[in-house]
Amino acid sequence: MSTDTEAQRQQLLLSVLWRGSADGALAGWLRDAPARAARGLSAYRSNGEALAARALAASFPTVAELVGEDSFAALAAAHWRRWPPTCGDMATYGASLPDMIAGDEQLAGEAYLADCARLDWAVHQAESAADGPPSPADVQGLQRLGSDDPAALRMQLQPGLALVSSRWPVATIWSAHRSREPDRFAPVREAFAQQRGEHALVWRDGWRPCVSALGEADAGFTQALLNASPLATALDAAGADFEFEPWLLQALQQGWLAAVLSRPEADAGDDE
Repeated sequence: MSTDTEAQRQQLLLSVLWRGSADGALAGWLRDAPARAARGLSAYRSNGEALAARALAASFPTVAELVGEDSFAALAAAHWRRWPPTCGDMATYGASLPDMIAGDEQLAGEAYLADCARLDWAVHQAESAADGPPSPADVQGLQRLGSDDPAALRMQLQPGLALVSSRWPVATIWSAHRSREPDRFAPVREAFAQQRGEHALVWRDGWRPCVSALGEADAGFTQALLNASPLATALDAAGADFEFEPWLLQALQQGWLAAVLSRPEADAGDDE
């Protein structure tokens, strides 16, 4: 069998696995008898769904706990059939799960679940992000904050840092699922009673992922920085209630800030 023919056979096999039934599509392509081929396809499909469930459970642990093991396995199997892996590294698999959850009519009653999935994925991405600079920001860059026009500066955040904004208390939910307190879900019940949404900031402290809720002003500022906006634009986005110095102190302590760049340096870095 030629290389092209074998590749075509493998693609057809994968298509049948993900579609759920052979429907005669593989007739003439499989070497085994029909009954044996059907058992083989069933085994491949089961193994693929189990692999997807394990990979997604590792990337979406909060969602897995919220829906339960059996429901999550069914969700992972449906996702595997609809959005099959395109890469051999299963750690990169699952980016489309939040959107699938958001569009699933059966999960419409759990509207917070999609944003919990988005937060889980942001944490997973942060865990595997490239290491940033060893120091939060160089002295020369920080000095620019006191001397240069904010319109000519850009604050670069560490790789993997992300912001997930939700009308649900996603940061509180995430923290509760990692707490060992006796009544760890009391803050979640309180947040739901208050109908409180949250802006969840995600970053990595060494190898440890961290999640913290930000206020409106800090979230507006941070999102503008993530959008690579000039400092002046970020300050405008934050609004009059934003206090820059406390934010900067926390950013340096927590390691959020990678560098303070003048616009020519920032533009050059974007082109790389």
